[in-house]
Amino acid sequence: MKSIPEALKVRGRAVRLARWNPRATPGCKDKDEAAERLAQNLARIDTLQYRLYGESRRSLLIVLQGMDTAGKDGVIRNALTVFNPQGCRVWSFKVPTPDEAAHDFLWRIHRAAPARGDVAIFNRSHYEDVLVVRVHGLVPRNVWSRGYKLINAFESHLHEQGTRVLKFFLHISRKEQRQRLLARLDEPLKRWKFSDADLTERTRWRGYQRAYEEALARCSTKYAPWYVIPSDRKWYRDLAVSEIVVDALEQMNPRLPKAKLDLKRLRARLAR
Repeated sequence: MKSIPEALKVRGRAVRLARWNPRATPGCKDKDEAAERLAQNLARIDTLQYRLYGESRRSLLIVLQGMDTAGKDGVIRNALTVFNPQGCRVWSFKVPTPDEAAHDFLWRIHRAAPARGDVAIFNRSHYEDVLVVRVHGLVPRNVWSRGYKLINAFESHLHEQGTRVLKFFLHISRKEQRQRLLARLDEPLKRWKFSDADLTERTRWRGYQRAYEEALARCSTKYAPWYVIPSDRKWYRDLAVSEIVVDALEQMNPRLPKAKLDLKRLRARLAR
């Protein structure tokens, strides 16, 4: 049986999301197992982030993309909440401000890239320029289509500078999205998140699926892979993301710097 990272990594130059079951749970048999493993992963992430921060040579970038209600906020809250805020920042990329729009589309993204020793989590990202911009026809095809090459070059640069890049597409079904949108209407605590724009975007479902397929196929690289996370089952979604993050951090194997201390002398002074 393949591990979760191996089962969900995008490979090859052709991606058809219809072939990825959003209710699948590869590498995990049930919700109880997922809960136990998630707890173990969170503890491991806590330790590995501490080592990454102490090492202060490399960094980690986590990119979250998905249709409305796919669970980007949920993943941050449930699978990534263990990150110490001192060394982690979450960025939510909305419509560009006038200042951002006056620059190239990667300008605001590069400013948010993690410093050495840190973790950055992108809630939406530089991929909006080959997703929303494409689907809404905001610029001609010959403009947005150049974005793939620019994105790959940008992510390659981050990799060369010591940043590990992990990209997650949270894959939900149209039926599940409908249920989650209805739940927002029914639950007062979530009603504020509902917008007419959600319904407008839902009418563009097929366009977004095609846009995601091309982005996943053209921008999943060895140095910045994409993972398609089945997200109809929230418990599996959270487990899968945490498992891939742990796997990446363990491969990085950050090491704390060796302390150069005269322990005998220091203990003697503390004993006074």
